Amino acid sequence: MNRQPFCGTGVALITPFTDSGAVDETALLRLCDHCLNHGADFLVVLGTTAETPTLSPEEKSFLLRRVAKHVGTRAPLVAGIGGNHTEQVIRQLQQTDLSGYQAVLSVSPYYNKPSQEGLFRHFIAVAEASPLPVILYNVPGRTSSNLTAATTLRLARATSRIIGIKEASGNLVQIMQIVQQRPQGFLVLSGDDVLTLPMISFGAEGVISVAAQAVPHLFSQMVSEALQGRFREAAALHLRLLDFMELLFAEGNPAGIKAALHALGLCSNVLRLPLTPVSPALYEQLATAVRSLTKNSD
Repeated sequence: MNRQPFCGTGVALITPFTDSGAVDETALLRLCDHCLNHGADFLVVLGTTAETPTLSPEEKSFLLRRVAKHVGTRAPLVAGIGGNHTEQVIRQLQQTDLSGYQAVLSVSPYYNKPSQEGLFRHFIAVAEASPLPVILYNVPGRTSSNLTAATTLRLARATSRIIGIKEASGNLVQIMQIVQQRPQGFLVLSGDDVLTLPMISFGAEGVISVAAQAVPHLFSQMVSEALQGRFREAAALHLRLLDFMELLFAEGNPAGIKAALHALGLCSNVLRLPLTPVSPALYEQLATAVRSLTKNSD
């Protein structure tokens, strides 16, 4: 069914922490198994959901190395490496051990708000420096800079080193334009859980998901049904997941997903400042929702 390694359901892994704030290796490996044993197609390490800005270089290296060793050949792996300083991103790409990984996910530069020409030149430089193929990541709600359809298509045509985009702009017309005009083989992946089904309906190949980390069986089943053209079945699963997906982001990501995973006994509910756990009221809503979905997932 899948045409490329990164079709289907990808999971943006959290970084679990112990109660003392250290990286929790045991929980990390438990989460990898939870996702892969219940239908996830690939994993993303060091994405936004991983609280990557709060991790030290040593912790990042440990996470990349430990996940690669544990997963082995069970599933493709993507490493998140991006930033708003092009030369620094290039150095990271050149100095990071990416053994066991098949692609890099690189977020659009944030805060300094480059022009479309600046974004184009940044990603061309990143692609040329990367030892692995690059998946673009457009998330204007976090970066304050939208990678337009025209610039995405220009990048897709300029180099075969850029193999796709995780699109989290929420602009379905923009995403449709990319799907409509992209070169053959260029992947379009949803970066919004709630938009995954509509995006697949007009040609996207899958998702890099937050919700699937808690309910991989249901979410991957929804994606699989949609990719096979069984949209009635996919829609029923989508609607079943809808309230949970909305709750996950009510007080920000990854606070929501960590609360849900904690309710399932998969990790602690610890985040690093400036992020904080969700409110008690939202925690109870998330716990009720995720336990209900998990209980009835068979």
